[in-house]
Amino acid sequence: MEKKYCVGIDIGSTASKAVVLSGGEAVDSFALPTGWNAKETAQAIYEKLGEKGVADSMRCVATGYGRVCVDYADKIVTEITCHGKGAWSLFEKDVTVIDVGGQDTKVIKVAGGKVLDFLMNDKCAAGTGKFLEVMATRLGASLKELYELGEKGEPLSISAMCTVFAESEVISHIGMGKRREDIAAGVIDSVASRVAGLASRFGISGAPALTGGLCGSPYFIRVLSEKLGQSVQTHEFARYAGALGAALTAEGLQ
Repeated sequence: MEKKYCVGIDIGSTASKAVVLSGGEAVDSFALPTGWNAKETAQAIYEKLGEKGVADSMRCVATGYGRVCVDYADKIVTEITCHGKGAWSLFEKDVTVIDVGGQDTKVIKVAGGKVLDFLMNDKCAAGTGKFLEVMATRLGASLKELYELGEKGEPLSISAMCTVFAESEVISHIGMGKRREDIAAGVIDSVASRVAGLASRFGISGAPALTGGLCGSPYFIRVLSEKLGQSVQTHEFARYAGALGAALTAEGLQ
């Protein structure tokens, strides 16, 4: 049977995404929480693809933290390659991709549709999405509420480079009766500072472009733009950049 669909699956540490292409066009996309077991998440994605009539007629490429758990994939590819390919498709120009994931932050230089170089910071969660999740929980808020609070506040200093020590700083601020809005603003400012520092040290060529889960927060994008001293672009589909790049790779499989 001729394969009708090209599917890209990005198993991240926090969320897993799937993109379905047909005839070169994205015809479906969805995201699921990764949970504690990436293999179970991969199976849940397969079942969802089956319900949509895709699974039996697809070429599939997997990427991301848990890509080896997608045992039905025709090929597995690194997230650097897939994020670069997906970003080039979305932005259609040379960019420096900034992807703030659950467990690491990636900065990827893309020119002419190819990855030129990349840098990853995965030594500490203090500059990642996981840090924001931990701090939101500490403040009794969802991630969406954290951004809303932060937008109303004046950032307090959170200087620790380690999530554990940074959480202690947040607890100290809470104990001193500081406003939730100011603590939330400090948390977001702290992450944006670390991400901007990583990108600036690496060097930005082309426009900076944000992918991943944080691209859905205009407030974070604004703070990051201020830290970098230039406007950070994003795209409504940028959360799916890795999965899109994997799907585009699947198009090239024979």
